[in-house]
Amino acid sequence: MTDPQAAPSGRRPGRAVLLAAFEGWNDAGGAATAAIEHLQDVWGAVEVARLDPEEYHDFQVNRPQVTVDDDGKRTIEWPTTTVWTATLPTSGRTVVLVRGIEPSMRWRSYCRELLRHADEHDVETVVTLGALLADVPHTRPIPLTATSESVGLQAVLDVEPTQYEGPTGIVGVLQHAAAEHGCASVSLWAAVPHYVGQPPSPKATLAILSRVEDLLSEPVPLGDLPEDAVAWQTGVDELASEDPEIAEYVRQLEEAKDTAELPEASGEAIAREFERYLRRRDDGRQG
Repeated sequence: MTDPQAAPSGRRPGRAVLLAAFEGWNDAGGAATAAIEHLQDVWGAVEVARLDPEEYHDFQVNRPQVTVDDDGKRTIEWPTTTVWTATLPTSGRTVVLVRGIEPSMRWRSYCRELLRHADEHDVETVVTLGALLADVPHTRPIPLTATSESVGLQAVLDVEPTQYEGPTGIVGVLQHAAAEHGCASVSLWAAVPHYVGQPPSPKATLAILSRVEDLLSEPVPLGDLPEDAVAWQTGVDELASEDPEIAEYVRQLEEAKDTAELPEASGEAIAREFERYLRRRDDGRQG
């Protein structure tokens, strides 16, 4: 009899992984939450839980929204956090997707509740996604950092130790809580050009998803996202060309970026791209 939990390749899947992103301070350009929404769509995720917003949100800060359907029925949509699950098509591994708004209060209780949901799905690794505004040019690849408090993961996944000190958001608190809870934890952050920090930011979302592919060794169908990223960059190019001061500022950012990266060997980046290509090719043949 076939094991219903077995991966398509015949291997048993690894334990579940949780990916989370939150609107607000941790989500420049909406890049991180857009990545979660994309994964919900392409992996056919199903909602399994919804946190009570009364416990965690100040509704004067994040106000509920009134909507009216086609029949004229009015509904109030409350700011909340939802939990979704999906089965990865290649490995058969369970993935838990969390998307919400950064809570206004009771952050420790909020993290404990999310980690209880993680326990229910046998989550072993928690991956938090974030995006920040930075002095980077829109014309270059989006910088992405991956850090972990888990010493074992630092070597296995080629991520850096967590060294940040200073104010933090719910992403940092959840990552730390996950580590204390016994889960391996990884934090991914995309750097969004500060002069085009309004959502959407498809180029940053694409960078996040590419790193998620690497972490999970699972191809992510990208759909129209690469074309959206090209269109976004073209649009910013046009806006910058209309203002000489902005164009000069972008040129200075490009020079600083190129100078900083000049000494670095690109072999590892090329290898990652080649591995990603092979995974997508194999996934296409299986489909």
